[in-house]
Amino acid sequence: MNVVPTAQVTQRRSTAILLNRAAYIWSRSWFLWFLLATGLWVGLPWMAPVFMQLGWVGPAKAIYLVYSFQCHQLPQRSFFLFGPKPMYSLAEIQSAWRATLDPVILRQFIGSPGMGYKVAWSDRMVSFYTSIPLGALLWWPLRRRFRPMPLWLLAVLALPIAIDGGTHFLSDLSGIGQGFRYTNAWLAQLTRYSLPASFYAGDALGSFNSWMRLITGPLFGLSVAWGTMPYIHSSFSEAAGQIEAKFARAGVDL
Repeated sequence: MNVVPTAQVTQRRSTAILLNRAAYIWSRSWFLWFLLATGLWVGLPWMAPVFMQLGWVGPAKAIYLVYSFQCHQLPQRSFFLFGPKPMYSLAEIQSAWRATLDPVILRQFIGSPGMGYKVAWSDRMVSFYTSIPLGALLWWPLRRRFRPMPLWLLAVLALPIAIDGGTHFLSDLSGIGQGFRYTNAWLAQLTRYSLPASFYAGDALGSFNSWMRLITGPLFGLSVAWGTMPYIHSSFSEAAGQIEAKFARAGVDL
């Protein structure tokens, strides 16, 4: 019969206590870490144009590269900083960059000293992802007053961004600046051309396309936050309660 040395048992117990205390602290402070992580994630795309303006090209291009795997980064659908305009039309981008409709070439344009530099996310990504930590901040002080959002409601609130993003994808299959979501002639006919032409065509700030991205993004982002935060909070609270009970049975202070 093997007997485990007392020192070894003590060491294992100390390690287990240390790990449980770390898990307890994590369970009680998860929301703070969530805000820090998501805040960093939604803040870095804005740092890319800041770094370009400061002349820190290497860090800026690293951010553009990392976020390029998540976003198309088309400049005509992106915000710009340090320039005369917050967004530019496709024609303006082509004039400043290249006369092309190839999205692979268009997305390479990050800006210039005269135009400013684009954010590493498109306007849809900015509105969607930024609304998640903001929605979580709104939910936190009210978390005891609201029940978790049912999944069917989350699906309903996801429908607008799915329709908007899906129709944009189908439209872009005809070519950038060529599809039905670029001209929105269907909307002009539906509204009997009662609004300015700039509202119907293109992706500029204030256009129909721009408004749809800026509305459907936060609608879905806020619903994701309010739909998932209660379950995450409940899971961490349960884990913390189990650790508290374990320490109480062992007569050890947390």
